[in-house]
Amino acid sequence: MFSVLGLNKGRRMESGGASKEAGQQERPPQLRESRRLPDFLQSVNLKYVKLGYHYLITHLLTLLLIPLMVVILLEAAQTDPDDLRQLWLHLQYNLVTILVCSAFLVFGTTVYIMRLPRPVYLVDYACYRPPAKLEVPFQMFMSHSHLCGAFNESALEFQRRILERSGLGQETYLPAALHDLPPRPSMATAREEAEEVMFGALDNLFKSTGVKPKDVGILVVNCSLFNPTPSLSAMIVNRYKLRGNIKSFNLGGMGCSAGVISLDLARDLLQVHRATYAVVVSTENITQNWYFGNRKSMLIPNCLFRVGAAAMLLSNRSADRRRAKYKLLHVVRTHRGADDGAFRCVYQEQDEKNKVGVSLSKDLMAIAGEALKINITTLGPLVLPISEQLLFFTTLVAKKLFNGKVKPYIPDFKLAFDHFCIHAGGRAVIDELEKNLHLLPEHVEASRMTLHRFGNTSSSSIWYELAYTEAMGRMRKGHRVWQIAFGSGFKCNSAVWQALRNVKASPDSPWEDCIHRYPVEIVDGFSTQPSEQK
Repeated sequence: MFSVLGLNKGRRMESGGASKEAGQQERPPQLRESRRLPDFLQSVNLKYVKLGYHYLITHLLTLLLIPLMVVILLEAAQTDPDDLRQLWLHLQYNLVTILVCSAFLVFGTTVYIMRLPRPVYLVDYACYRPPAKLEVPFQMFMSHSHLCGAFNESALEFQRRILERSGLGQETYLPAALHDLPPRPSMATAREEAEEVMFGALDNLFKSTGVKPKDVGILVVNCSLFNPTPSLSAMIVNRYKLRGNIKSFNLGGMGCSAGVISLDLARDLLQVHRATYAVVVSTENITQNWYFGNRKSMLIPNCLFRVGAAAMLLSNRSADRRRAKYKLLHVVRTHRGADDGAFRCVYQEQDEKNKVGVSLSKDLMAIAGEALKINITTLGPLVLPISEQLLFFTTLVAKKLFNGKVKPYIPDFKLAFDHFCIHAGGRAVIDELEKNLHLLPEHVEASRMTLHRFGNTSSSSIWYELAYTEAMGRMRKGHRVWQIAFGSGFKCNSAVWQALRNVKASPDSPWEDCIHRYPVEIVDGFSTQPSEQK
């Protein structure tokens, strides 16, 4: 949804490497090997210095406790056995005191344990993979846009340029109703799309986990633009015959970050209801929300949004830890709706010809950046190592003392997370987060490839990205994953997960039939030949 702001922003291509190598003269071989040690000050890599500092500060408490424990063990080894015997006799004659102290200790421990939040596990999840017949190559997209007769030449040219710079590939999907000529954007076809994507994801989820629908106690569904009556959650209850006392919720109008909001709601409910399964379904509906007008700010969603859905099975049962993939560590939500500019930057409205669409403001990236800054400022203390927090705090104090002459320190989130799932809203948002968070290309690979293969699937995109990481075989036990999404309102929401084992791709993964072709190189919005590496 952000790529309009990156229209004039091409990918910088490094050049001159070959000419540099050609210009270098071959050095004559050394006759004798040098016996001197290398100059470490010249050859040292700063990133290892930083990692060492991070390790030292993070484990400072452990490093201080080790000498103390050694001293205690040495003292215990030198204690006279007669002293230990006297201590035991003394305790025997004070049985009442021991019982009272033990009772208080057990009571306090019990209260402390009961007040701890219950862990929430992600047993498994499933992403919907549309059939090949719903693929929409660029040529087909432009041909249908022209033949439907709704767009003038300027609007058609604008859509063509958006597609070329969007980062989308030729295999993304649109619903069946939009493949027809003329298109059929009706309530009935919108219901068909919703049922196809939600039930497709849920069928795979129940099949892979072996959980019976009757065992589900909590259901949360989010879809921003399509909210029929009965609700989407009621459609799921009816299809799978879920139990009558299920706690079901249907979230609408909350944008592309609603998937994290649904997780947050499910987590809170799992703190109240013991030994319960919760199912979260995240999707968006395109059929009735296709824009058939010529206002350019409303045409962008047509070019970016595509069919997709994800279903997640969460549990607070301790027995599920052994088979669960991930544990939910943190959810941080930032809402900028109190600001009028942020509130209207993604706005559903009618154009001058009463055509309904979603308008994107030119200030969208600036507003998203402000929301991101607030979100990561809140998230930082929860996930960053102590070393990064001390560096940030020190530079902040120095900046205050020296009247802003000290350059602010940007925390290294690569020390906190192993994988990043940035909402695949468009090329510009991925580019900006890569730049501002000092990430490497491999950290945003999952986001770029998801955008290329499936387009912007709204709130479910972060799950297609996680599935990509698993399909590439990169998820290891203990790895931490940061899912971050942006949405109308304006919102920036984050979820942090920790892998409980070496995670493999689930059966019927959306990448199952194409992961061997990825990653692909994307230059100025066009993908080159697929890479041979898997």
